[in-house]
Amino acid sequence: MNLETVSFEKHEGIGVIKFNRPQVLNAMNHQLWMDLQTALEAARVDPQVKVIIITGEGRAFSTGADLKESKNRSPEEYREYLYKVQKISRDLMRFEKPTIAAINGYALGSGYELALACDIRIAAEDAVLGSPEARVASSVTGGAMRLLQQLVGPGKAKELLFTAENIDGKEAERIGLVNRAVPLEVLMDEAEKMAEKIATNSSFSIRMMKRGLHMAQGETSLDALMEYEIEACLACVSTEERKDSLKKFEQRKRDS
Repeated sequence: MNLETVSFEKHEGIGVIKFNRPQVLNAMNHQLWMDLQTALEAARVDPQVKVIIITGEGRAFSTGADLKESKNRSPEEYREYLYKVQKISRDLMRFEKPTIAAINGYALGSGYELALACDIRIAAEDAVLGSPEARVASSVTGGAMRLLQQLVGPGKAKELLFTAENIDGKEAERIGLVNRAVPLEVLMDEAEKMAEKIATNSSFSIRMMKRGLHMAQGETSLDALMEYEIEACLACVSTEERKDSLKKFEQRKRDS
């Protein structure tokens, strides 16, 4: 399996998928999404893999969408791209094997949303989590409008999305956004310990419970919600405000 932007390793029933664009803090471009899809499929069909851990190489889990790639898309190209990545997010949520996000460093935007789509989240205490979309005239995708409310409640979800403020791993644990926060140096150890506990249990039992838990979620179908997210995101990124926000973002990067 030849992957450019993601690594996939397995040992003792645990598959580890690692984003591998550390030079850009694992910003998610088209290739990374496609490599993630390939790695997930490899893990899905491998009978030796019982649990998946998703993490990032270097200082970040993922800082979200690669804006260098996204800023030149036409509205129709953007729509096609969003449909493609929404499918991958949906597949991750419905993945029949348990998934653990080991959140090291920054988890922002679509990186943050991807962590929300995992079954369990373990964060480094000094990790930085947040949705910056309101600051750059965009909108969340990846099922985040449902997933975030389920984890922290409607009021807190609105606060996090509307203020676009980041929180650290300790605060994320306090509000229930992550299952636990641990020192960075033991993050993968803790994730693997949990994965090992899960891997000793019945894969069939867990698969049936995951399916039932998914069925028990709210009245609006996930598919309908994610269709809405595409329309909301496209409406936001088509505005002049979005273009101005991207220019300011790029200027801040040059000045920093």
